[in-house]
Amino acid sequence: MARTDFCDSMPLLDLHKKADERRAPLRAWANACGPKDRWQAVEVEEPRMTSVKMETEHRWERRLSTQTNEGILLGFHEDSQTCSSAAGCVEEPALLHPLGLQGLHSLQALVPSLLRREVELALEKLDLIWDRTYAWDLFLEMMRSQTQNSFPNADLPRHFTDATRAVLVDWLIQVHEMMHFQEETLHLTIHLINRTLRQIKVTTVNLQLLGMVCLFIAAKKEECLLPEVSALCFLMDHTYTKHQLLRMERKVLCGLKFDLSYCSPLHFLILLASVARCSAKVVWMARYLLELSLLEGQCVAFLPTQLAGATLCLSRQVLQEPPTPEGEAAWCLASSVNVGSETALLRIMHILASAVAKAHNRETCATFIKFSSPETMHVSRHPGLNNAPSLLGMCT
Repeated sequence: MARTDFCDSMPLLDLHKKADERRAPLRAWANACGPKDRWQAVEVEEPRMTSVKMETEHRWERRLSTQTNEGILLGFHEDSQTCSSAAGCVEEPALLHPLGLQGLHSLQALVPSLLRREVELALEKLDLIWDRTYAWDLFLEMMRSQTQNSFPNADLPRHFTDATRAVLVDWLIQVHEMMHFQEETLHLTIHLINRTLRQIKVTTVNLQLLGMVCLFIAAKKEECLLPEVSALCFLMDHTYTKHQLLRMERKVLCGLKFDLSYCSPLHFLILLASVARCSAKVVWMARYLLELSLLEGQCVAFLPTQLAGATLCLSRQVLQEPPTPEGEAAWCLASSVNVGSETALLRIMHILASAVAKAHNRETCATFIKFSSPETMHVSRHPGLNNAPSLLGMCT
């Protein structure tokens, strides 16, 4: 039992009911006077350039990976003749971008220094650092730490299903929006739930309590203002007492050994989008796809950089914005960051394309409603999303 509105007394989340008996999610309160999202993309006017003829969009090109002295894998354009002769090339780290760039070989030696400069500028522009001196070290630490607390597979305990988990995540998205929390809080909440379900024993009866506790813990780490414990119990229709909530909080923190560190895929998404000079609509579309990935249990096993890279690639595929030489050069530079194998990226994109196709008519449609507002440029209602599966079919 749960609430998303103080004047709404009907149950929203009841995991014991059948799927067709549960109530459809409601629109959370409008954030009329809430804080402005600091991740909101800003449209920047760029000089008009004559479009040039690029390679076929569905032709995925492989990359030659090299190891830099900083320990980050960077990739560069490789001739198709060389790649076709390698039998194990598919599972090697691949850099995925649909549009090629002529003359990229001449930029190979400049990519590490150019990428470092662009990353420093992007982190400074996003207000993620105070001193540019430590920007590159911060980026390297983000790349290293993303493998910590990663999941080898997407398997859940036997008594939980992906559908049950999706209902819980959808309800948390509504509560998160109603409280005007930062987006990092939502991603950390779902990460804590994924870890807790695999490390401590939680019954189905206490699944909603676990979700609220993880949201409370994530808010303590990411937010400046915290809700009262009694308010959290009210949102759950007092199904659980304050004592039960605090006891579950201690159980979760002890089970996780107080390790709450997590490098969210949202950070990589915003950083890569800034380096790639993506438009505001591409960023909003990628954020919509990234939030849909929270509902998909299969996405748990992928790294944050893989999720960020796949959502940006799919967003560009869906929107089909006219290419420019400067934009393609910036995209190639952002794509030089190792985001996993081509197989993994295509797998994520297919999962998200399937999630998009059912986002508007499934019972867990809070994300679809959230990203259909004018503030998000109505990206969830973009007609190009209907063709996402066919676009990916051309690339396989």
